Amino acid sequence: MSFVTVEKVRPHVSVITLNRPERRNALSFDLVDSLRRAIEEVGSDNDCWVAILTGAGQGFCAGFDFKDEGSPPGVEGLPDSRVAMRSIEFMSDLVPALRAMPQPVIGAINGSAYGGGMCLTLGADIRIAARSARFCDAAINNGLTGTELGVSFLLPRLIGASRANEIILTGRELDALEAERIGLVSRVVPDEQLMEIAFELAERMCGFSPHGLAMTKKVLWSNLETNSLTAAIDLENRNQMLVRQTTRNLEEATAAWKEDRVPHFAD
Repeated sequence: MSFVTVEKVRPHVSVITLNRPERRNALSFDLVDSLRRAIEEVGSDNDCWVAILTGAGQGFCAGFDFKDEGSPPGVEGLPDSRVAMRSIEFMSDLVPALRAMPQPVIGAINGSAYGGGMCLTLGADIRIAARSARFCDAAINNGLTGTELGVSFLLPRLIGASRANEIILTGRELDALEAERIGLVSRVVPDEQLMEIAFELAERMCGFSPHGLAMTKKVLWSNLETNSLTAAIDLENRNQMLVRQTTRNLEEATAAWKEDRVPHFAD
C-alpha cells in the first residue's frame, strides 16, 4: 500500500494525496517518508506547474499517529536522545519542503486537520476547505507544547497574533466557517465540490507563465520573513525585472490582447 499517492489527472496539475484513510491519514513515519518523497518527486517534475495536497477518505490529516508511529529512517544504533531529536526534525521538515517546491500548492482540506495535520496545511500557498473541515492545533491537549511544524511562525502571520495565540494555547476546534472568517482558509465549499474547485483554481494558474508562478511563490514566502517594506519592494523589483528580461512573456501577453486570443507563455 502506498501511504501517499501522486497523480496527474489534469495537464500540468499533480495531486498529492495522503493515503491512510483508515487512520484519517495520521502522520506515521512511513507516511511522512512517503510524503517527503512525493514532494520531491512533484517538485522536480518540470511538466507540473501547480500541485494540490489533500487527504483520502473522510479526513485531511489527524496529526501524529501515537498508536502506530513506527520510526524514522536512519536511526539504527542511535541512543534514545538522538532518535527523539531525529524524529521531530524528520516531521518538521515537511512545511519547509512544501515551501521549497517551485509549484504553488493548493491545500484541499477535507474533514479533520488536527495537530500536525493543521500545521501541514500552513505549508500550502492557498487553502480551501470543505464544509466538513475541522481544524485544531491539538498537541497541547496531549500534554505537549502547541508549537510544531512552524505553526508559531506561520499562524500569527496568517491570522494575527491574538487569534493564533488563542488557537494554539487553548487547543480548541475551529469549523470551516470560522477558519474562513479569520483568514485561515480563503474559501469554504461543499464537500462534493472540493476537488473540482481545487482543479479550477489550478487550471486558472496553469494559464499563466510557470516561471512567473514559481518566482511569485518564491517572493511571497521570502517576504513573510522580511520586516521591512523597502526590503520587500527591492526583492519584488529584482524578481519582476528578472522575469521581464529573461522571457518574452510580456510581449506575448500584449500580442494576445491585441489579437483577442489566449496568450501562450513559452518562458
